[in-house]
Amino acid sequence: MTDSAGLAVGERVPDFSGQLVDPDGTDRTTTLSELLEDKPVLFNFYTADFSPDCIDEWCDFRDFDWFATGDQVQVVGVSKSGAALHKRFIDYLDLGFPLFADPDLDIAEAFGVRYRAFKLSSRARRSTFLVDRDQQVRYKWLSNHWLDPTRDTAPVREIHEAIVEELGNEPASFGMS
Repeated sequence: MTDSAGLAVGERVPDFSGQLVDPDGTDRTTTLSELLEDKPVLFNFYTADFSPDCIDEWCDFRDFDWFATGDQVQVVGVSKSGAALHKRFIDYLDLGFPLFADPDLDIAEAFGVRYRAFKLSSRARRSTFLVDRDQQVRYKWLSNHWLDPTRDTAPVREIHEAIVEELGNEPASFGMS
């Protein structure tokens, strides 16, 4: 595996655009800066729709009600899967989260988590980044699997606790200069 340690906490994410599939099945091209107009974003990079570990991971996010009902942060998935597959995946799991289609791994590249598995195929390292409204990384989690960093799944409870700690009691001030 080549180094894919991702952006560091405190670094800014460069603006990017991509095809985002919303929970209602519509898709649109949007930018990072447009997403951040509403509130901070928790980006969750995963391998592919319908792989068993990814199903478990997204069920964890869905079932941890704070992510689905909280108004402090929006959760957005990113994978190599295309928009048509994302629509079926959202329906299958009844997800309330939008998913970015990143077939060329441009978004993974912007976060520094693109790598070549076994020197054969490019992938995004399984990872999670909390990005504030100033496009600054405030929290990150990276898979530590020794052979395949797409195999670990994000620790949802740990991520929740980190966001609560980061946001404090005044979420309206999060990401504001």
